[in-house]
Amino acid sequence: MNPHPPKPQLAPVAALLADFSEAACQQAFRVERFGQTGEFPLIALTKRTPGPRPRIYLSAGIHGDEPAPPQTLLALLQSGFFADRAHWFICPVLNPNGLQRSTREDVYQRDLNRDYQHRQSLEVRAHTDWLQRQPPFDLALCLHEDWEAQGFYLYELNRQNRPSVASAITRAVSAILPIEPAALIDGREIDEPGIIRPISDPLLRTDWPEAIYLAAEFAPLCYTLETPSSFPLDQRIAALRVAIDTCITTATRV
Repeated sequence: MNPHPPKPQLAPVAALLADFSEAACQQAFRVERFGQTGEFPLIALTKRTPGPRPRIYLSAGIHGDEPAPPQTLLALLQSGFFADRAHWFICPVLNPNGLQRSTREDVYQRDLNRDYQHRQSLEVRAHTDWLQRQPPFDLALCLHEDWEAQGFYLYELNRQNRPSVASAITRAVSAILPIEPAALIDGREIDEPGIIRPISDPLLRTDWPEAIYLAAEFAPLCYTLETPSSFPLDQRIAALRVAIDTCITTATRV
């Protein structure tokens, strides 16, 4: 048995972005091009519904070697998941050049998810300019993968001590993927299995990821969801779908 199965073949990024645009139009989303990087547009999908609704933000694809998050958002969009229970703000592919090349970084070898304080990259500048034009979010979800992980885990940034949905997420995901067993994840101690709640103020970091920028300026409750890259793509997508559904359903109910 081959212990290293071949990577799944993904559609080119141009086709993926076209699929997002087509599905978004079918679901009455607005498709906005907020930037251009190389041959690829940077797109945001927004949908605002009548009446008071929570404002929910989701992002994916900031690391190009993490294909499950964009594929998850596309599957949810095509299934009609983003119904009228919320106002939606979705940035599905933040690093299209990296995704096309299957590299974590952009074409200049920069990790875009460490650029949200100094904003030196075109992609992050365009993204933060777009964010500054949006209203505050009630909930933000950043979708990721981790090639070193043995199971699913998440980060919770909850600067206003709102009701946490972290445990509900890990319980739901555990039916699909194991929860990361390590007590130290990415150099940080867990608060409970598979859940990291940074004890020191994350704003003290000098290499802000997207989640810290969101928590600082836009969203009182922010989750970074991480699936283990070594598991099959379909399984990772299924786990992210369950995590997103659980998070949004629970957070909008409490």
